[in-house]
Amino acid sequence: MPSFKLPEFRPPDFTLPPLNDAPAVQFKEVQSAGVAPQGYHATSIYPEFFQLSKGQWVLPKDSRMDCVAVLGPGGTVEVREFRLLKPGDLVACGRSENGADGILVHVEAFGWEYAVSEKFAFRTRISRETSFSYDYDELYNLLEHDRENGFLLWVLGPAVAFDKDSRDSLAAIIDEGFVHGVLAGNALATHDVEAAIFGTALGQDIYTKKHAQLGHYKHLDAINLIRETGSIKAAVEKGMVKDGIMASLVKRGVPFVLAGSIRDDGPMPEVIADAGQAQDAMRALVRKATTVIAMATQLHSIAAGNMTPSYRVMDNGTVRPVYFFVIDMSEFAANKLADRGSLTARSILTNAQDFVVNLHRKLIQRTCL
Repeated sequence: MPSFKLPEFRPPDFTLPPLNDAPAVQFKEVQSAGVAPQGYHATSIYPEFFQLSKGQWVLPKDSRMDCVAVLGPGGTVEVREFRLLKPGDLVACGRSENGADGILVHVEAFGWEYAVSEKFAFRTRISRETSFSYDYDELYNLLEHDRENGFLLWVLGPAVAFDKDSRDSLAAIIDEGFVHGVLAGNALATHDVEAAIFGTALGQDIYTKKHAQLGHYKHLDAINLIRETGSIKAAVEKGMVKDGIMASLVKRGVPFVLAGSIRDDGPMPEVIADAGQAQDAMRALVRKATTVIAMATQLHSIAAGNMTPSYRVMDNGTVRPVYFFVIDMSEFAANKLADRGSLTARSILTNAQDFVVNLHRKLIQRTCL
């Protein structure tokens, strides 16, 4: 099987015009908490360089779109959300992105080629007729590479827990080390735990799809039992939740963030109800991610997509791309997420159950070769 090779990072040549004559970036002081100064520079998903002094161009180690760049200690630049700004912070200002304001947005960092070079071409948008064979093969190779050399972050909707085979397959994928972190909501945890305790999801048998008697109580009973126990982790350790996605995450010590929603039942004890705290917890995992797989959850996927830059600065100082895969049945959802501005985004149109089951089977086959 072919091995995965990361594309090489191509830094700008700052010795050539117009960058060699570019000024140092201007920083303005924050006056009011959470309010950026006039003329602030808003960050993108791309690598961005800030010239602090002549010839000293700095690339922030962690970034995300729609934030501001703050001068940090020791000549560093930190990307920070508006709500976290404090009086006295120095924010980079300038709306030019070509170096004219001492700021360069480097869109050609990895030499990506646009998918369509012809002015007229068929099937330029993702649809149910699109071929996904290459995307699947790339994903298989990438998963095997990043299991050992990266951080695989999954963004999961509850649909994956509604089917016995997909639930079992995802638990196995976790057990085999292909999941390093999970972002989800109350629903994924609730219906996975419901399946572990009652064999149902929203009161429907996860294999036969038959409705259980008083099935509409099942997910509420599951939440209530876990709240009485204290946490999902405690329920797993006590043997109340013996199998499934959450059990595998807990047993392997894989970190997960359950971000709350206004419509949540219960919720589960680990759910973070405060939106700001949930965003901070999610970003802590996104900052580690080298590959993101967002599956059947449009709102959580968009949230994760907005937090995910197109690059990651590794511990050894090398810069690599961050890959983002969107798995969904909806063409609208897939195109909306893939259109977030990243040339590394890939959309695969299929249902979550088929995707997870086929993914696990293929990974097993490749391991046995």
